Amino acid sequence: MVKILKTNYVTKPSSCYTLISMNIHDSLVEGLLLERGFADPHYFLGLQRQEPGKELIRLWRPGAASCHLEVRGQIVEAKSVHPAGLFEWSCTKDSLTCSDYRVYYANGILAHDPYAFSPTLGSWDHYFIGLGVHYELYNALGARVITHQGVQGTKFVVWAPNARSVSLVADFNFWNGRAHPMRSLGFSGLWEIFVPGIKEGEKYKFEIHTKAGERKLKADPLAFYTELRPSTASMVFDPSRFIWSDHKWMEERIRYRTGASPMTIYEVHLGSWKKESGRFLNYRQLAPLLASYCKEMGFTHVELMGLCEHPLDESWGYQVTGYFAATSRFGTPADFQYFVNHLHELGIGVLMDWAPAHFPTDEHGLAQFDGTFLYEHADEKQRIHPHWDTCVFNYGRHEVTNFLIASALFWLDKMHIDGLRVDAVASMLYLDYGRKAGEWVPNAYGTNFNLEAIEFLRHFNSIVHQKFPGAITFAEESTAFHGVTRPLEMGGLGFDYKWNMGWMNDTLRYFSTDPVFRLHTQGLLTFVMIYIYSERFVCALSHDEVVHGKGSLLAKMAGDDWQKFAGVRLLYSYMIGTPGKKLLFMGGEFGQWQEWNSGREIDWYLCQYDRHEGLQRCIKELNHLYLTHPALSEWDFESRGFEWVDFSDQTNSVLCYLRRAEGQTLLIVHHFTPTFFSEYRIGLRGFTAAKEIFNTDRREYGGSDKINQSVEISPAGLTIVLAPLATMIFRVS
Repeated sequence: MVKILKTNYVTKPSSCYTLISMNIHDSLVEGLLLERGFADPHYFLGLQRQEPGKELIRLWRPGAASCHLEVRGQIVEAKSVHPAGLFEWSCTKDSLTCSDYRVYYANGILAHDPYAFSPTLGSWDHYFIGLGVHYELYNALGARVITHQGVQGTKFVVWAPNARSVSLVADFNFWNGRAHPMRSLGFSGLWEIFVPGIKEGEKYKFEIHTKAGERKLKADPLAFYTELRPSTASMVFDPSRFIWSDHKWMEERIRYRTGASPMTIYEVHLGSWKKESGRFLNYRQLAPLLASYCKEMGFTHVELMGLCEHPLDESWGYQVTGYFAATSRFGTPADFQYFVNHLHELGIGVLMDWAPAHFPTDEHGLAQFDGTFLYEHADEKQRIHPHWDTCVFNYGRHEVTNFLIASALFWLDKMHIDGLRVDAVASMLYLDYGRKAGEWVPNAYGTNFNLEAIEFLRHFNSIVHQKFPGAITFAEESTAFHGVTRPLEMGGLGFDYKWNMGWMNDTLRYFSTDPVFRLHTQGLLTFVMIYIYSERFVCALSHDEVVHGKGSLLAKMAGDDWQKFAGVRLLYSYMIGTPGKKLLFMGGEFGQWQEWNSGREIDWYLCQYDRHEGLQRCIKELNHLYLTHPALSEWDFESRGFEWVDFSDQTNSVLCYLRRAEGQTLLIVHHFTPTFFSEYRIGLRGFTAAKEIFNTDRREYGGSDKINQSVEISPAGLTIVLAPLATMIFRVS
């Protein structure tokens, strides 16, 4: 039995092995290569300089009976020194280099020797990764097409600090884990190999042998592209080749971050927005359809659900296995880049949902990646998310937060994404989220705040805004956690916007109440103004409100069919009037009856019917009104932008208020019952002119056409026609 003494090492020529044996070849093959405990194959394989004027090339070709090389144009045969597949060739040539020889493989390919090359990472890479601040991690790790030491190929780098050994398995080596063992780069926990000649499209994984003796086949955590599910291999892809033409948009988009510009967001699930014969459309097919529709409908941005690669369609993309890969369901990364570029050229921003709160337990994913709890917590009370039975990221580990922040920066850098909506922030902020007493671990101060996750979110927002000042960050945060959108220097989390979940819940509860009883619940609508300026809010009617038996927006409305359509027009116009940016989930704009099903296309056929077409027209014209009237957005986050006129008419369920901007004042009146008043007095004084500029009760929208051709003005106020279940907007001066 060969005894192998292992010590630490940095890079060649320092050895990590002392071999005590009369036969070095038996030691290499039986003790190291076949047992796969090989931490530094490059030390023994490849070009070996034995002494001045004498060179040795040692090759590992498991299963091969012979091995030929081309050395400086001359074909030579290497000598078999072990039947398992170890070969050597020696010569007296001086100064051979990695590019001076190539190896013939069984498939006829002639390629340079992977074990003749020095590491592709430098000391600074290791240093910054250890600190957790290698923000361009996506350029260092994963599979990257590069030219190294004058030779083109692909470097493969993976973080697996507790692995016994790691091998690259791929199409080119017939998924043989013995063929290409990778080298450990020491204390950083990185494993690396450069394979000459490998180009885009190659499928690969990492075969990880754990210290417990297990064999795991893992997809690349930093892969840019993956196979279409249910296949799970990573694929080599170079996203830097795409030529962008959206420079004008990228320079001007920062206006949406300041808060003064109107923002109407159309939330989209690409897999069910449009289909062709039941099949997914490609990103390139979707781009012109979605861009032109948003332009026509007056949406400034699309927000893409679940874009990162995920194995299960029904997870909607929120259980991610590929944090750097646009899902292959709709094409290649280049196809997605085309999609973003096309929308930008038409002036439509692209936001995406990003899920750093948890990840699934699929075998090929991040869970127990190197045989240990690497990305997740070791303690089950902190590791498993009780709501989704998924793993929670260990935000206290630098390499993990580095991985997540680099993912965010990748989408902003390589894919030109305009903003990220961070999913499930509340589940990150609280250690006891979804847990009962005794099922969670308090922090060092004995409270339930996840201090490490809070610091991660602050770090994330800091770096995103530092490196991409025009990028926007949104928080889906469902509690009253203080300071979500407060600047970092003021102790906040640093998000630009927060979804107003309280407004959504109160509003939908009110609109589902029979109008007869609404006089008792008007506080559900007025309460929002008590806290509206505590954060920078987005009023969101998202996908979460139209799934799991909750019914569609149209189905939630009280009353008969006419009242339901009027209710949706009133609901959306009420959202337009409320301070904050706007978000609407697809299908809501034309009144889909059924709740959303991710497996089928939304019901576009409904638009041929008058009521649905009228609702769609109303939403479109409301959006364009919003975009062209600064009073509805310019001072969204300042108290001077909103003033109550009357919120006390609970008997008739009427709310009246002013929205203001520099040089413009609008009076907005909402009537929440189906009663019609030919004369309704509003005690608004100090104005001499008023003109109705929008009414959701217009006939072309499906309403009863109770509009204000003119407005009677007196010292006591205004007298208007009060349409049933409608919003009326007046320009006053």
